[in-house]
Amino acid sequence: MATERGPRTFDPVLVANRETDAWAAYYRREWRRFLSAAVGMVHEGFGMGRLRTLAGAWHVLRANQHWAPYPDNHPDAARASMRRFYRMVDLDLDPVRAAELEVEWWRLHREHQHDSATSTEELVQSLVDLYAYVYDAPPATMRAAAKKRVEAMGFSDAWVAGGCADDDLLAQERSALVASYTALRQAVGPA
Repeated sequence: MATERGPRTFDPVLVANRETDAWAAYYRREWRRFLSAAVGMVHEGFGMGRLRTLAGAWHVLRANQHWAPYPDNHPDAARASMRRFYRMVDLDLDPVRAAELEVEWWRLHREHQHDSATSTEELVQSLVDLYAYVYDAPPATMRAAAKKRVEAMGFSDAWVAGGCADDDLLAQERSALVASYTALRQAVGPA
């Protein structure tokens, strides 16, 4: 019998594959592909029904479109879209706080990516804060997942700097995301 998917029972490989596809589509500004990847991420990561998955993926798409312009993005609009998304997930959280934490790591990543004003540790900590809040888990249990996701960002950033063409970097990004989601699943999943 297949395992029911949900925020604590997701398949790390499937979520990582969809996120890799989403990141590639984001940087190429291929919004239809991004939406398709977001549908997969939301479905696999949160186990919502079909209509809620589509609506949730739409909010994730809109948040990323608001965030995408550089340097003149729209963080308030991105947070508003992520609030709408977090209202839909089956977790006990304040969607306003979750959206703030989500967009904060986006901000720190962008700083780290473009001018190195942000340290890798600040970026890791922002993900620890997000994961600990969203999953109501001790921050120390989120560190391994956060570190691997930041490692994945490094591969993604190198891929972008190289013209979005190096399949080996995408494979390394995907591998780091699988490791990240595996660590997250182990930390938040049922015992």
